Amino acid sequence: MQANGSFEVKLVPQAAAPGIEAANLGRQTLDKRFSGDLEATSLGEMLSAMGQVQGSAGYVAIERITGTLHGKRGSFVLQHSGTMDRGVPSLAISVVPDSGTDELAGITGALQIRIEQGQHFYSFDYRLP
Repeated sequence: MQANGSFEVKLVPQAAAPGIEAANLGRQTLDKRFSGDLEATSLGEMLSAMGQVQGSAGYVAIERITGTLHGKRGSFVLQHSGTMDRGVPSLAISVVPDSGTDELAGITGALQIRIEQGQHFYSFDYRLP
């Protein structure tokens, strides 16, 4: 199955955990609203680091999505791993195994993001048992 739609995201910078400030990592909370085939909200956290060259960076994130997917209610967790290599992006977002609940129990899949004129869109290829 494939779900498509758009989402809005609010990123809020957070202070570094005590004792780790010298690592110079960025930490943010995620608050998203999905519309389309996935009618849901999500909350998560992201860690990021900038490279020594302009346009190079990396991030990891975890977010729990709660709502309905093609009418099926429940929640699941997405795991992000992204890099920017001198301006060239690479992003992998997948469902954490066995994280689905209720009617989304057993969900597997991967989500792609595209940004056009400042608006965020998703395409989510998934399977349910």
